Amino acid sequence: MRITQLELSHFRNIQAERFTPGPGINFLIGDNAQGKTSLLEAIYVLARGHSFRSPRVSDVISYGETQTVVRAVVASNQRQKEVGVEITPRSRTFVVNGKRQPLGRYLGQLVVFLSSLERMEIIRGEPEHRRRFLDEGIVTIDPTYAATLDRYHRILKNKNRLLKMASESDEPHRYTDQIEVWNEQLVEVGTIVHEKRLRYVHELSCVLEGRLFGVEQITLRYVSSLEAHGDVRTHYRELFAERLRVRQQAEVAVGYALVGPHRDDLEIQFNGRDLRHYGSLGQQRSALIILDLAQMSVYNKAFDESAIFLIDDVDAELDHRRIERLLDRLEGQGQSFITTSKREVVGPPSACRRVFLLEAGHLRPEEASVTPSQLKNAPSA
Repeated sequence: MRITQLELSHFRNIQAERFTPGPGINFLIGDNAQGKTSLLEAIYVLARGHSFRSPRVSDVISYGETQTVVRAVVASNQRQKEVGVEITPRSRTFVVNGKRQPLGRYLGQLVVFLSSLERMEIIRGEPEHRRRFLDEGIVTIDPTYAATLDRYHRILKNKNRLLKMASESDEPHRYTDQIEVWNEQLVEVGTIVHEKRLRYVHELSCVLEGRLFGVEQITLRYVSSLEAHGDVRTHYRELFAERLRVRQQAEVAVGYALVGPHRDDLEIQFNGRDLRHYGSLGQQRSALIILDLAQMSVYNKAFDESAIFLIDDVDAELDHRRIERLLDRLEGQGQSFITTSKREVVGPPSACRRVFLLEAGHLRPEEASVTPSQLKNAPSA
């Protein structure tokens, strides 16, 4: 899968741009605030329907404008299609070959994976970031999982509303029957969520490239909040139902749900140690890229085609040796878009590497005639 043509208008500081990326590594080079990350964000929004920089996707609309439009021609499995997204302050419209599509049917038309500093919370942050990492990965290979996840969160929201009402009531027992109804649904849907996450972590573990950057070895383990109470691999449904019964009074007391996969975590270890507490900044960024590459590999195996890789600020927290190892890994492995403010990161030109310069939201290809010696001495764009 690759983008053969990209067009966007009124997207943050990019007013109107159209360009033809190469099939391999595409470097986007420019100083800060010139539009490098915005271009990656546009591709991400086009693929996933939301932004990785802002919780409100409408924030991507240029100041003073009423809408933004991103379109692309995508080549996939020897076929071409046109995909697009139009965003206003109140709506998102998804289009495939000129026809509107609901988000559920649109997802999967363009598949991208992103490595950026904003996503470092997957490594350093709270469990919710790691759960989201897993859930987003599962959706790329099973789009129906998005509906399962939405259903789980709706059930949880309704249960929490009842628990809050019960906690504030003088007669909390009046809510018991209703809470138990929601508990039954939580067990049904939560078991599916647990099983899919567990399976996905196994698939990631099978393709992890722990030696990509040197001697570090990454290992993953899905940590269920119920594992202290029994065998979650073979008796999860029964354990879930039992713990809901045992903890019901405690849940009423605090006013929110205490049991379920919404409290699970993903353990990430680097050479056998907890990466959050013992990894350096460089090791943590390396680990995130390794996890992103693993997600891509799982997708590639499932659909026998390459997803698109987006890397923002590739030189942040990575030394020259690690960057070169990463670029060597990416060459010949599908299409990628990489941003940097440092021209020397790109290295000598090759058939697999194209360079675009960004300035004040405008994009232009670098002259193909530049020699390696000129590259070494060229200033940042």
